[in-house]
Amino acid sequence: MNQGIFITMEGPEGAGKTTILHMLGELLTDMGHSVLITREPGGIPISEQIREVILNKVNTAMDSRTEALLYAAARRQHLAEKVLPALSEGKIVLCDRFIDSSLAYQGYARGLGMDEVYSINQFAINGVMPDLTIYFDIDPALGLERIASNGEREVNRLDMEALHFHEKVKEGYMLIIEKWKERFFIVDASQSLERVLEQTASKVYQVISREAASR
Repeated sequence: MNQGIFITMEGPEGAGKTTILHMLGELLTDMGHSVLITREPGGIPISEQIREVILNKVNTAMDSRTEALLYAAARRQHLAEKVLPALSEGKIVLCDRFIDSSLAYQGYARGLGMDEVYSINQFAINGVMPDLTIYFDIDPALGLERIASNGEREVNRLDMEALHFHEKVKEGYMLIIEKWKERFFIVDASQSLERVLEQTASKVYQVISREAASR
């Protein structure tokens, strides 16, 4: 494999995508694939520092445009320093969130406009888009309940938003999926962890096989 495969995981807070991402990474590694697991914002020191600023619970005064620009900056550095080199080495990159999060959270839920946020991020990603995006679909209220009951999970500034905000996030995702439906695969995240992993892995295996056959 001369070129890697870029797979992103998206969804509302509490959908369980991070857990599935790591479990999927283990499965693929056991199958002999070279896998990179990473996240946004973060994944590298510079972007992790930006993440701390964005998600810090004390930064309640942060302007929505500032938030969007910080995400884009973290994304660019992460892409240039970690994701693109891994793809050039032929690795399967599993990334917890990417540009779709910015479109749903800042573009739609914050009301900045998805086209405007997309424009900012086009400068950041320079045309690089995922080969596949798994969307973990869950009722926002259930997702927040999961967060509240999980004492080990990081509670960040976005988790503290009202339920209405998280409902808007899901609405934004639905619009994004409708626009780029060929890139998305939707999984019902309210199912058992085992069932969610099974469905996710099945789709990922399909994409890996398809990409291998085309090269």
